[in-house]
Amino acid sequence: MHENSLFAILLRSPWWASLAVAAGLFGAVRLFVPTVYAAFSAVPFVVIAALAGWRQVRTPRAASVQARLEALRSLSWEQFSGEVEAAFRRDGYEVKRLKDADADFELARGGGRRLVSCKRWKAARTGTDPLRALHAAAKRREADAPIYIAAGEVTENARAFCDGHRITLIAGADLAKFLPAR
Repeated sequence: MHENSLFAILLRSPWWASLAVAAGLFGAVRLFVPTVYAAFSAVPFVVIAALAGWRQVRTPRAASVQARLEALRSLSWEQFSGEVEAAFRRDGYEVKRLKDADADFELARGGGRRLVSCKRWKAARTGTDPLRALHAAAKRREADAPIYIAAGEVTENARAFCDGHRITLIAGADLAKFLPAR
């Protein structure tokens, strides 16, 4: 779905915005066709409202995300890597620790392999250098799309690099959801 399509915009908007569009569309269409058909025209927007509402309920609040990120930054490498390893195992991956400087874990599931880099999770800002190293390591090991984990800020250039090189970025709220507090 294109990021500027009506449905994509409504998915990013508060749930009630989609419901308002559904009500307005129902009212307008009802002027020209029977009520039953007008209701069908509003159904897609009601579904979008439900999806947007579900996402908003599941999204952690900014204060809890910040608190979780601070808690993660306070962990030692052994504790943090243990939590990351447990999270990937929970998601069904086989996890192998690596001694490589550019990647920390190798994940295997369903015949695919992925590399994970998270040693610099405490860095205040992540630029493109560690991402370039991870991308090169993934090419060397013939791994699928690599994963980079960061608890700090990720620069726009780094995000663009991730998008352009199929690197999955787990940072901010995504990291707080991936490694929830126990």
